[in-house]
Amino acid sequence: MNELNEKAQKWLDMIGRPRNYHYERHLRLIRKIETDEFDGELYEQANGPGTVQKTLLMLPKTVDTKRPAVVVPFYYPDRVAGYHLDTLEPTNEPVIAFGLHLVRRGYIVVTAEAYHLTYCKMDHDRQDFSRWKRSAEALLQDHPEWTGIGKLVADTQLLVDLLCSDPRVDSNRIGIAGHSLGGKMALYTGCLDARIKAILGSDFGIEWDRTNWSDLWYWGDKVDELKAAGMDHAELLRIGGLKPFILIAGQYDNEDALDVIKRAGYSDPSQYLFINHATGHRPPMEVLERCYDFFATCF
Repeated sequence: MNELNEKAQKWLDMIGRPRNYHYERHLRLIRKIETDEFDGELYEQANGPGTVQKTLLMLPKTVDTKRPAVVVPFYYPDRVAGYHLDTLEPTNEPVIAFGLHLVRRGYIVVTAEAYHLTYCKMDHDRQDFSRWKRSAEALLQDHPEWTGIGKLVADTQLLVDLLCSDPRVDSNRIGIAGHSLGGKMALYTGCLDARIKAILGSDFGIEWDRTNWSDLWYWGDKVDELKAAGMDHAELLRIGGLKPFILIAGQYDNEDALDVIKRAGYSDPSQYLFINHATGHRPPMEVLERCYDFFATCF
């Protein structure tokens, strides 16, 4: 085993794997959605023993040939789609509606609920952040050998499975894009899944101390082990093969993030893009447009 493979295995060992986590894979169409900007298919997708994640497939209004596709992980589909799926009214969060931006550009897009909505049954509103702690505690009680980041990656890889099985998708041209929480999910899934060809992340905190990696629903106390072992996201990007990578910095990432990209081994300007808009957590639309233009050249 070469050094890179050994390091990859070390990351996988740290992420962990659940035991007794067998379940039948299934995908059930709930309903079809039509807006002026895209057509949608809302599914229930099995994502664990006895659990499902609501999954939205967003399609351009005309799909007459195999299309490139993008996985856009986030809290729940409405915010990515830019529409409340129950009412089809706008969400009024235009700059984080990455799925809507990308389907406008002709991509097929898939997004789903994160596990704070799927792992445990709760009466809490889906925007109640306490869901994350309770879900992570339950996950780790059931599977102490796993991690929250492992669960996030496993559920996101199911979305890649869905794209690869859809005849409308060019499975050789799949990217991943995410903001904040979604950026964390994009980084890990993009680096660990060879089917993903390019990664776009927005202000997710690429350095351990820039954001909440030590929260239980990500790495928990294992962050200290990762630091002690000298494992960081520059190494993770190398393990992923230095795929085309876009990082938008704003608040939780700053100019130091460029050093991480360079330490990973990126040197060819055609393989990475770094923009620090420094205006807060959410990126300006003009920055996103520049990133989407670059993204289109990557796969």
